[in-house]
Amino acid sequence: MNPQVRPALIAFLTLTVLTGLAYPLLLAGLARMAFPDQAAGSLIRKDGRLVGSRLIEQVFTGQGDFWGRPSATLGADGQPLPCNAANSGGANLAPGNPALRQAILARVAALRAADPEQPGPIPVDLVTASGSGLDPHISPGAALYQAHRVAKARGLGEAEVLALVRSHTESPQFGFLGEARVNVLELNLALDAIPAR
Repeated sequence: MNPQVRPALIAFLTLTVLTGLAYPLLLAGLARMAFPDQAAGSLIRKDGRLVGSRLIEQVFTGQGDFWGRPSATLGADGQPLPCNAANSGGANLAPGNPALRQAILARVAALRAADPEQPGPIPVDLVTASGSGLDPHISPGAALYQAHRVAKARGLGEAEVLALVRSHTESPQFGFLGEARVNVLELNLALDAIPAR
């Protein structure tokens, strides 16, 4: 064996074990100790049953549910598959693309049809997908826009639903990073906890 090959092979194997196995296992262990909920996927359970994650959008289409952002994720076959965490990504359509315009107009029409009594402007995050296609949050304005439809469908007072939205509005991280936001899954679970009327 060439005298230079053996040290190179030993260095390669040593670095592979250190950086490819030991280091990731160490970081994963530290993450599980320091942030057990986040390291496990920020999962939400209801009555002992897994209902979702705080980090990944779920599809809600019922009149009595708050709806999240449109999702542009695709399935393995390349066809649209909303909230597919295995294939995160946006539509990547330019603002002037006619397909994007048509998709937005269709979403506007669906929102208007779902709540014809809501004349206000539709918040942009209800008609445009996020960059990941998996954003679990909407803006407080998007949640407030939907409050009338949700209250009517569930037989609740609109003031009660508005108060629930406000209580589930998260402030920017550290008070200045990002925007205020509402987690759609957590908001809908809070709605489900209100007794039906």
